[in-house]
Amino acid sequence: MSNRFAYRAFQMLLILVCLFAIAALRLAWVQLGSGRGRAEPSASIARQAVLEHSDELVIDTGRGRFLDRNGYLLTDRTVNGLVAFPTGGMPRGSEASINQLAAALGTTGESLSNWLDSLKEPAMWRAHKSPVAANLTDKQASAVASAGLNGVFALPYRNRYPDGSEPLHAIGYVSQHPERLSRLYASQLARNQIKETDGIGGSGLEKSLDRLIRGIGPTEAVRLTDAQRRPLSGLGVRLTTPDNAHFPLQVHTTLDHGMQEAVAALMEKAGVKQGAAVVLDVRQADILTMVSLPKLNPYRIGAEGTDERNHALTAFPPGSVFKTVTLAAALDSGTAKLDDLFRCDGEFDRYGLKCWLQGGHGVLTLAEAYAQSCNVAFAMLAEHLDPAWLQITADRLGLGRQIGWNSEAFKDGKPLRLLGEEESGKIFSSRKAAEDGGVRTGTGIGQRDVRLTPLQAANLVVTLLHGGKVASPRIVSEIRYGDGALFAALPPQSAPSSYGAIRPETAAAVLKQMRAVVTDGTAESALGNAKWPLAGKSGTAELAGKLKARNDHWFIGYGPAEGTPRYAVAVLIENQPAGLRNRASALFGDIMDSLRDRDEQAEARTERR
Repeated sequence: MSNRFAYRAFQMLLILVCLFAIAALRLAWVQLGSGRGRAEPSASIARQAVLEHSDELVIDTGRGRFLDRNGYLLTDRTVNGLVAFPTGGMPRGSEASINQLAAALGTTGESLSNWLDSLKEPAMWRAHKSPVAANLTDKQASAVASAGLNGVFALPYRNRYPDGSEPLHAIGYVSQHPERLSRLYASQLARNQIKETDGIGGSGLEKSLDRLIRGIGPTEAVRLTDAQRRPLSGLGVRLTTPDNAHFPLQVHTTLDHGMQEAVAALMEKAGVKQGAAVVLDVRQADILTMVSLPKLNPYRIGAEGTDERNHALTAFPPGSVFKTVTLAAALDSGTAKLDDLFRCDGEFDRYGLKCWLQGGHGVLTLAEAYAQSCNVAFAMLAEHLDPAWLQITADRLGLGRQIGWNSEAFKDGKPLRLLGEEESGKIFSSRKAAEDGGVRTGTGIGQRDVRLTPLQAANLVVTLLHGGKVASPRIVSEIRYGDGALFAALPPQSAPSSYGAIRPETAAAVLKQMRAVVTDGTAESALGNAKWPLAGKSGTAELAGKLKARNDHWFIGYGPAEGTPRYAVAVLIENQPAGLRNRASALFGDIMDSLRDRDEQAEARTERR
């Protein structure tokens, strides 16, 4: 009897304990409120519990990192940042503590106090209106700890586009674009894996690789609060991060950070406001440098004095640079030989075309006409050239079409074109237009409807150096997991024309004439004393429309021109006053001198080892 009574008493006690536990949980729910948001259905119970009542700040988006060919981080450099959370009306700390921290940060107590009071969401301290989080010194980080202000901490933070480094058009930017996000990632949105407010690649590799480098989630700084967003006493701040060593991915580009910075500095020194410079490794057309001006501001797209458009991938009138194609077409088709004679009196009356040299060049060979960039001789040549040969030769040389590295089915089975903004350019506006003699003469000297990108122009040189074989310029060599294991290799590839290739003999002949441009032609004064023997071709494109009195200056070439060539370079300086001497030639020489110096320094370091 006593045992049965004891058993029933135990059951009643157990029921009472359960009821008390349920009541306690309900009381806690009522006291803390229903929360400001719910975690995803796939989130862990622990994470959901944290997110029910907390303030969060993303300190690392988890997007893939971009590195240059030597492993230098082009994005996502970690700084020791100051993060501040709202306090829900609770006091920050004493005025003396705020002033003490402000002094360490190089600002006033009033400015710091106003910033802290204005916070509705967690934020990073950005000194002097900088778009990136300030990098605290050790002394400043100690000052943060010493001040002991409520909700103010020193934490590691990743700046996507680091301060002190020039943002690259080739890398691009990330922005919010809910419509495009919804179109591309509808299934992920439906499963609450991403939000419409999440960033998406807006240009460059950020855009073309977006689906691969989005990552599996951010690292966040989290501070627990009550329903009124008041911080819970004594809990401080914690970091939550995805637990997967494979992410974020590491994108290894072919870019050379040091070379990129050097070329950008030379363009700035030359006073270039609009233009582009491309440096390719002639061995397999890897893109080492791609500078575009005006600069990109990834934090303020469309800001005055900036341009998100990559001018290295934009098609422009090439001027006399295109005479290289006209020469190749004439030689490859047998229409002309290098020793054929032409007479230039300064004008081609039939079409009102003039030579740049007043009074003309007189009688000269085709080889001399190329070296002296004679407009009349090349207009005559183009008039008698079958327009199909000009179009076909351009295609064989990688012009009038996209040539950047691409895959019809990448690792995820979907198409991938790395240089998504690359324009195709064109030779003739239509087949009918090509039949017009006046159109052909203008086309033969790089005017009328001809458009080339600086990337195509540099790759044209690589094609000639490869005997007529077109390589696809590559800007990414491989993608690796976060732990270093290989995710995908992007090997060099060719971009052959459906019309085949020009003859190797033609390529060799054109290269020889490009060398003559520097030794005996229009570039002799600008490049004759360069540190390397150089070869190339200048171009001055006359602009139409509102810019009729303006020109674009070009130079394409390679070096060293003796021995084994290493680099192919295209330089474009836009919107120059008519009549001004070609400025791109001198800048090309400065870039080549810089490349030669860098190579010598690298070789010296190797020898010392």
